[in-house]
Amino acid sequence: MNIKSLLLGSAAALAVVSGAQAADAIVAAEPEPVEYVRVCDAYGTGYFYIPGTETCLKINGYIRFQVDVGDQPLNGSDSNDSDWDARTRGQVQFTAKSDTEYGPLTGVIVMQFNADNASDQSAKLDSAYLDIAGFRAGLFYSWWDDGLSGETDDIGSPVTLHNSIRYQYETDAFYAGISVDELEDGFYKSDEEPNNVGVAVGLGGKAGAFSYQITAGYDVDNEEGAVRAMGTVDIGPGTLGLAAVYASGPSSYYTKAEWAIAAEYAIKATDKLKITPGVQYYSNYYVAGDDFSDDDAWKVGLTVDYQIVDNFYAKASVQYLDPENDDDATAGYFRLQRSF
Repeated sequence: MNIKSLLLGSAAALAVVSGAQAADAIVAAEPEPVEYVRVCDAYGTGYFYIPGTETCLKINGYIRFQVDVGDQPLNGSDSNDSDWDARTRGQVQFTAKSDTEYGPLTGVIVMQFNADNASDQSAKLDSAYLDIAGFRAGLFYSWWDDGLSGETDDIGSPVTLHNSIRYQYETDAFYAGISVDELEDGFYKSDEEPNNVGVAVGLGGKAGAFSYQITAGYDVDNEEGAVRAMGTVDIGPGTLGLAAVYASGPSSYYTKAEWAIAAEYAIKATDKLKITPGVQYYSNYYVAGDDFSDDDAWKVGLTVDYQIVDNFYAKASVQYLDPENDDDATAGYFRLQRSF
């Protein structure tokens, strides 16, 4: 009787323990689905969807090594009497796009990092703007930043990066727009303050082998304006480029001369090699006080571009400047650049 009671009690105890262990059993959680990065081909190559959103993002940029050679001092400082200077740059651009009822909404951020040496380095916001339905607002380069393909022409503004707002209408073969530019870091006369504003217009397009661009700007505080016309046409083994610029007086849109003309011929020697000789003439060259001088100047140069492999380029350029009443100067550079 005692043995039977002991066996029944042991069985009951085992049943209780087994039940308790079953109640506390660990159940593995179902793995959460992983959202892999998806390619976004709606805006061209290089875009991908930001996970969990319908916004497409593209990351690109370049790494550049450059050696400048020329008359002393190269960096504009009396403390550096070197006739050559090596420097490195890294630049990265983030472009975000998404569809809206007004068309693509675009946001761009460009960061640039420059190093003259280990202790002389700088980081800056090179561009940051939003764009929708032809309207653009933020920090971006103006039409005056454009130029011919070589390095000889000197037909742009002294500063071309502004906080601006603009509207631009464009098709595949034509564009026209107007912008209001903050010109705080541009040129201002001795009786003015750096709180300037300007209005610029730009239009351009393509017609077969011919392309053209007309840009104008009016500097409100300096009460001066400038206008520039450029055109290129494919002729023979290369592309001929011509440009002319006129300024009513020194302003934030043009300060090099009262008027100037430039020409170049970009010769496509091979699929990877381009050779571009260029020349420019300046009338009433540079600024003396608050107006242009009475001197003229000539500039000639040669630029060579070579594609080593895909996304890896070499460029060499040399320029000779001969002002009428000043010392002539020769300067150039050699550059290696890897784009991604």
